[in-house]
Amino acid sequence: MATNAIAMEETTAFALAEKAKLIKSLRRLDMVGFTICAFVGLDTLGSVAKNGPQGFLWLVVLAVIFVAPYMLLMSEVGSAFTEEGGPYEWTKMAFGRLHGGIAAILYWVTNPLWVGGSLAFIATDAWRANIFKIGTATVGDYIFKLLFIWISIGVAIISLRHGKWIPNFGAILRVIVLGFFSLTVIIYGIKHGVAGFQTSQISPTRAIFFGLVPLLLFNYVGFELQNGAAEEMENPQKDVPLSVLRSGIAGVLMYVIPIFCILLVLPAKQVTGIGGFIDAVTLTFHGVYGGAAHALLVVMTLCFVGALVTSGAVWMIGSDRIQAVASYDGAFIPFFGVFNKRLGTPVRVNVLSGITASVFSIVAIYLLKNASTASAFTVVLDIAISTTLLSYLWIFPAVLKLRYSHPDVPRPYVHPWGMAGIWASTVLVTGWILLGSWVAVFPDTLERLFHVGYGFKGSWGVGQGQFEALTLGTLGVIVGIGLIGYWLGRDVRAQHATVPIGAVIPPSPL
Repeated sequence: MATNAIAMEETTAFALAEKAKLIKSLRRLDMVGFTICAFVGLDTLGSVAKNGPQGFLWLVVLAVIFVAPYMLLMSEVGSAFTEEGGPYEWTKMAFGRLHGGIAAILYWVTNPLWVGGSLAFIATDAWRANIFKIGTATVGDYIFKLLFIWISIGVAIISLRHGKWIPNFGAILRVIVLGFFSLTVIIYGIKHGVAGFQTSQISPTRAIFFGLVPLLLFNYVGFELQNGAAEEMENPQKDVPLSVLRSGIAGVLMYVIPIFCILLVLPAKQVTGIGGFIDAVTLTFHGVYGGAAHALLVVMTLCFVGALVTSGAVWMIGSDRIQAVASYDGAFIPFFGVFNKRLGTPVRVNVLSGITASVFSIVAIYLLKNASTASAFTVVLDIAISTTLLSYLWIFPAVLKLRYSHPDVPRPYVHPWGMAGIWASTVLVTGWILLGSWVAVFPDTLERLFHVGYGFKGSWGVGQGQFEALTLGTLGVIVGIGLIGYWLGRDVRAQHATVPIGAVIPPSPL
């Protein structure tokens, strides 16, 4: 069978020129570290733990009925369709360029909003708690957050041959931070007893369910990110499924164990979304290490902030490539489709991410300066959650659609339960994303429908109008920019070309 006659992809002349700048440098171990760094976000540990034993219950449940089918889908599509910019390419091949362009910008913009929002906010809070005071909406506050943002951007700009060690280091930092904390909790429990994991509070309620699902889904995404750099992998066909499996198991454990430990030492009423993890660290360290506690807290805080930086950096590395691919494919502004020839990275998109994150962070600090720190953190985190989840409404169905539209593309890994399994997995994970997206964008609507009385003002600490102005206004601007970018890419789309799916473009001579 002549597979090259049926497994072809439509691309652009611009894309072929830029693909030649890509350098293969990601090995299997790099991909595991990369995905762990993307999957395990330390900024949300407190937000999950503050929901008490119910939060822990839903964390475990979603690991089974969301993470597991999600891993199977990404293992199949990520090892079969190995073009740079993975999620954009999958969506484009399944539904067309316009859909791919909208999905790409929603997926990409999440990360500058997240880095400039919740990551920068929680890093600042941890720093002011254990190293030195920064203040809120002060010059120091602005400077710290901007430095945090641009360090993350700098890591993304570095050539992946060297920059890949940052995600690897980030994965090691997670093991150190979470492992040392968990060990300390065990020692603390032996010496002082624990607050106790109240099993009587574990019975699920609809109020906690609706309030927590978007956050847990946000925690549990990231397996596809490595495919943003698919043509920079040495052997994606074999390495993608294995890296997804290993990072998935490690990542779930890195959530379940420390959150359980937080609930052991802190009563749920004392856990805050922004400070829950650091609060638990502070309590246990003072109870175990005595006079050395402060020095260890400083070290732990530095490691914690470093882990947050690597979270932002790894998502910038992957998502910036996805947006650059959309640009050189004519689905966004062509200016941003250029990869730096020496570094092999999309520097123009990297800088755009930094500017976007900086503007968002400055605006969020100013608009939320009169809200409590915890409330401000909750709002900026929810904005990032909403854009993230919406992008998956294209990505997950694309996996199923590609089974029908591109059946002859070789699939080194296939869903173990055949078409029935891929249908079930797609419906299950897309259904969760639909629910999470609705709750994130329109909070309190389902709570009111089901009369659970969660209460917007009581749980958010800011006015609903202020929230809607930030979240819905941000989404409207993002989609509008995406449509304008697609229109500006029309000349690039006109210079079309076709290549076999999975073709390797030889690098240009240096």
